[in-house]
Amino acid sequence: MKNNKTMNTPVIETKPPRKKFDKAFKQRAVELWLTSGKAATEVAAELGFHAQRLSAWRKRFAPPTPGERIFIIRLRESAESLHFLAGNSAAMGTPEPPLRA
Repeated sequence: MKNNKTMNTPVIETKPPRKKFDKAFKQRAVELWLTSGKAATEVAAELGFHAQRLSAWRKRFAPPTPGERIFIIRLRESAESLHFLAGNSAAMGTPEPPLRA
């Protein structure tokens, strides 16, 4: 007969609960990383999480780079000019093209 102790042991090991970080912590972590000059892996290890999280947080919380700022400005200008053209075509009696989803 098998040992009762091994029969009552769960087969699947449970994972430790995920750490949850508030928005302020994430912002400070990204700021620390960007201002420290250290690698993401080093900063993340010091703070106790994986570097991939730090990179994801950067996309959400870091200010845009100069190249991204230029892109955003041009995108806004294009949207404004399209909006202007759409407004003028409606004023001239020209139907607006249908919007795609």
